[in-house]
Amino acid sequence: MNVFLIEDEELAVRKLTKLLLDVDPTINIVGTSASVRSAVAWLNANGPGQPSAPDLILMDIELADGQSFEIFEQTTVSAPVIFTTSYDEYALRAFKVNSIDYLLKPIKRHELEASLTKYKRTVADNGEPVEPKPSDINVMDIDALVQQLRQQIQPADYRRRFLVKHRQQWVPIEVSDIAYFYSEEGVSLFRTHSNQKYSLDYPLDELEKMLDPTQFFRANRQYIVQINTIQQIHPYFNNKLKLVLKPAADDEVLVSRERAADFKKWMGK
Repeated sequence: MNVFLIEDEELAVRKLTKLLLDVDPTINIVGTSASVRSAVAWLNANGPGQPSAPDLILMDIELADGQSFEIFEQTTVSAPVIFTTSYDEYALRAFKVNSIDYLLKPIKRHELEASLTKYKRTVADNGEPVEPKPSDINVMDIDALVQQLRQQIQPADYRRRFLVKHRQQWVPIEVSDIAYFYSEEGVSLFRTHSNQKYSLDYPLDELEKMLDPTQFFRANRQYIVQINTIQQIHPYFNNKLKLVLKPAADDEVLVSRERAADFKKWMGK
């Protein structure tokens, strides 16, 4: 089986090559590329019918001169692709939807073996592709994969600042300066790390969608907290969690029982 590696880290190429040959000594590494430009040139010179035409491509997403998605826009990729990437599994749901496999770095041997087995199930004894099962690699879906994954991993357009009214003037406040948002008697407010309080015209439900979920968490119906403002976490009655914030909140800030597991996972990322 001819395998083409697209990876911009030399150490990663060496490790992946060794791992591939350990799993299947018959694999022939026909080429490697570290950039979009060199990968496109290599694929154009080694298309179907050429002795070095790849049967399978292992492709990193972030390359020296851009993202590997650009390769699909500049040339025809005829072989199945297994992506190797550092993106988390949430961002990689598109792979499963489109039945293209992926390996999350650092690559583990048993995961590589499973991916190669999945690939081999799509090839008949004579080397011709067979109708893939729902769980198999489906080369025909690569365009849909590229579009969906691009949308999922590109930086989301979260709010960077809010313009708030303070006394007789409007003041821009950077989101990075905000410790937490909260609701008080139907009014949305936020407190900054310097303990300044401002009101907003957005309800918390809308604010939650505007904020980067890696930085802010909806603890309960009344509070959205920023990760760096959490000083202490205490077990509380009925499997809730009690948060100690800085600056201190006027009320107890409790993470609801339903959200406690998600909160712990968020804090541990």
